[in-house]
Amino acid sequence: MTSYAGEYRRSLDDPAAFWGDAARSVNWIRRPKQILDDTNPPLYRWYPGARLNTCYNALDRHIIAGRAEQAALIYDSPVTGTKRTYSYAELLDLVARFAGGLEACGVGKGDTVLIYMPMVPEAVVAMLACARIGAVHSVVFGGFAPAELAVRIDDARPKVVVAASCGLEPTRVVEYKPLLDEALRRAEHEPETVVVLQRPQAVAELGPKDVEWRTIMTPNAVPPAGCVTVEATDPLYILYTSGTTGRPKGIVRDNGGHAVALGWSMQNIFGIGPGDVMFTASDVGWVVGHSYIVYAPLLAGATTVLYEGKPVGTPDAGAFWRVVEEHKVNVVFTAPTAFRAIRRADPSAELLEGRDISSLRTLFLAGERLDPDTWAWASSTLGVPVVDNWWQTETGWPICANPVGLEPLPLKAGSPTVPVPGYDVQVLDPSGQPLGPAEEGAICIRLPLPPGTLPTLWQDDERFVASYLSAFPGWYLSGDGGFKDEDGYVFVMGRTDDVINVAGHRLSTGSMEAVLAGHPAVAECAVIGVHDELKGQQPRGFVVLKAGVETPVAQLETELVTLVRTEIGAVASLRRVDVVAALPKTRSGKILRRTMREIADGVPFTVPSTIEDASVLDALTPTLRS
Repeated sequence: MTSYAGEYRRSLDDPAAFWGDAARSVNWIRRPKQILDDTNPPLYRWYPGARLNTCYNALDRHIIAGRAEQAALIYDSPVTGTKRTYSYAELLDLVARFAGGLEACGVGKGDTVLIYMPMVPEAVVAMLACARIGAVHSVVFGGFAPAELAVRIDDARPKVVVAASCGLEPTRVVEYKPLLDEALRRAEHEPETVVVLQRPQAVAELGPKDVEWRTIMTPNAVPPAGCVTVEATDPLYILYTSGTTGRPKGIVRDNGGHAVALGWSMQNIFGIGPGDVMFTASDVGWVVGHSYIVYAPLLAGATTVLYEGKPVGTPDAGAFWRVVEEHKVNVVFTAPTAFRAIRRADPSAELLEGRDISSLRTLFLAGERLDPDTWAWASSTLGVPVVDNWWQTETGWPICANPVGLEPLPLKAGSPTVPVPGYDVQVLDPSGQPLGPAEEGAICIRLPLPPGTLPTLWQDDERFVASYLSAFPGWYLSGDGGFKDEDGYVFVMGRTDDVINVAGHRLSTGSMEAVLAGHPAVAECAVIGVHDELKGQQPRGFVVLKAGVETPVAQLETELVTLVRTEIGAVASLRRVDVVAALPKTRSGKILRRTMREIADGVPFTVPSTIEDASVLDALTPTLRS
């Protein structure tokens, strides 16, 4: 193994040489002669002049290398009772045929295609088909509300929309086509064609511009498409993330840097190679799904598990263990909230008994802060390394992680370990000066960002610079706060707007949450700062209890307040903790702290379109306002 310290230093001292070496893992049509274009800071570009095709690197080359019959994609859908394995040859056949169908619909290189689908194989096929013909895809999470979907349609201006007739939740069917029809009615832009995958759980009524997926995929209906050559700097996809102004930001991912970075990450961070099996329990609507369900495993020649279900309820909290056992999974990647849900429903992991999960080597958790208590429970329950990693939609792959494929480092609870090679991560004070060990501030990354990260926002360089690069010139502002310890380990304590000011003291709500999460009765928690006339803000805690807790609620609330004041000190000023049935979250598992704070403060708020279950927020509102 190469030492982490040596590789990290080399990546910062000579990024062009480092990422030039990493680019050798990609099959190029025109190899890069220039690695980094730094002539127009702060807008940097990787591999200018080089050419490739991402779909070729994800599928064709592995078949040429002799892995045509190896499993590429395993579809496991407990909500429909369906399981199917697709070999690399079978997946390529589907992708090439659907790519030909898109070409028949008039889609060409540089055109955009919006994909509005659940966790079905056809979503993966559509994404790769776009990559095959040089089209730019934008996946919108299935079930998004019409107003939000319309905004994305107007911004991306797709020539074709690819949608499913419905998505499936454990207790209900969500019809997508009526939502899409309403979004198209509201949108100013009008796509030329809508391709509809009809699912038997809710067959959609088709309009004059609609064509069925099965019609396009009828054998010999259209010729299969070959791979179109694109520039390394050409966009591969747009992925929208919420903007502070209400207008979503279209994160752009380019082809060349994306292929290099994801390939490097699979080998060096995740320890995944050809033939390994990766189960990423996310959704293709999120960046984790783009990177580590679809592209990275296939770029690495591995097998990816596409799971249409939940961590609990499909049918129970042992669902993940079944998937690992049945498909001989080597690496699981999911959000901490999934493990908190599993632990809450099955705190003693009784559903793990009798399952053979010996194939599992590592569990990776990301998407929100991993509290030490959940980390400890997962570690002791599974008996494998539990690796926290921190990154963002904008970066596309981990900023900080334990590089288990490069050199496994000692784990520290509460930390995603160290900056990954390519990322010069520093903690800055308000004036932009680096802080010392254990001093909390804004976590920033020195420019240029490494390959695979966003080069800009969709058709909006100005907003890209204003949003991310203007606060500290020469730095990317992550929006997260935290600190580095004396060993260089990074501790991410939450968004910088989750730092509250109590009587002049800046306090991290993440620190208080870590204390609350350490209580043996707590399954998950949130701390928000609410307005206070005297002190500016006061913290309030909300906890969800594990199943089977019998301690009286009033006693627990008193214990939790005392615990925080003991661990952090009276300055924490936490005087109230409420036990609640559930916390409002996005579909990706992030707790809606900002919305909770706005409700508590009595200011106008908008329920995010990404909310998982609006009824949870409705149930919590009286407590927030009390």
